[in-house]
Amino acid sequence: MTYKDDQSVIDANRTAWDIQSSSQASRWVVPPSQAEMEMARAGKPRLILTPNKAVPADWYGPLKNCDVLGLASGGGQQMPMFAAAGAHVASFDNSPEQLRRDQEVAQAHNLTLQTFQGDMADLSCFENERFDLIFHPVSNVFAPNIEPVWKECFRVLKPGGRLLAGFMNPCFYLFDHDAIDSGGPLEVRFELPFSDVDQFSEEENRHRIEQGQALEFSHSLDDQIGGQLKAGFTLGGFYEDRWDNSATPLNQYMPTSMATLAIKPTTP
Repeated sequence: MTYKDDQSVIDANRTAWDIQSSSQASRWVVPPSQAEMEMARAGKPRLILTPNKAVPADWYGPLKNCDVLGLASGGGQQMPMFAAAGAHVASFDNSPEQLRRDQEVAQAHNLTLQTFQGDMADLSCFENERFDLIFHPVSNVFAPNIEPVWKECFRVLKPGGRLLAGFMNPCFYLFDHDAIDSGGPLEVRFELPFSDVDQFSEEENRHRIEQGQALEFSHSLDDQIGGQLKAGFTLGGFYEDRWDNSATPLNQYMPTSMATLAIKPTTP
C-alpha cells in the first residue's frame, strides 16, 4: 500500500483507529463517568472539541429533540452524552470499532443512537438539511483534504444549523514529535503543510499504523477557518486550548488546538 491516494489513507486510518479503540490507547475512547452522564441527562453535558476546554453551552443550546451528527467523533465518549441530553444522535465514523464503542456505552446507559461508517468527506448517506447540529472534534487532521468536509457539513445542516469543530494548530506540525518522545530536542524540522505520507517511508508508515498511529495531515488556517467561510458558513465563536505537558512539551509555549462555531445562514 502506497498511501498516495485518499482511499488508501482512509483504509489505513480505519485500521489504526480500530487498534487504538480496541486497546483503549486514546483518551478519546474513555467513556463518560456516571456523574458526567447524569449531568448530561440534566441538560448540562460537558462536551469537548479539543483536549481540555469545555464547549460553551451557548454554542449548542438546548439539545432535547435536536438532530445531531457526530462527525468523526465515535469512541463512546461524546455521542452518548448527546443522547443522554435528549438529542437524536447519528454517529458517523471511519472506524467500526469506534462506532461499536458508541453503541456499547449508549446501551449501558439505556440510550439510543444510530451509527454510520464512512469517510468524513462523503456524507452522501444523508439528505440535504438533515441536521440541526454537527459536532466535529479534532479529527480532520486525519483527512488529506478538508474542503469537501466543510462543503458536506454545509449541505446536511438545516438553515440556522451549527457546526462545532475542533482542529490542531498547524504550527504543531513544525516539530518532530516522535523524536521529542524519544528524548530529543524541541526544534523545528518540518515544512508546512505537513503530511505523514510525504515525510515518512511506506515501511515506516506501515509500522506506525500497526502500532495504532493514524496518518496525519496539517491544514492551514486558510483551509480550516477560510474553508468554512468559503463553504458558506458565518463564524459565531472561537477559542484556543492547550493540551498537557506530558502529551507535548510544546504545550508550555503555545495553545496546540482551537475550536470554531460556524453557522449556516437562514437565507442564501
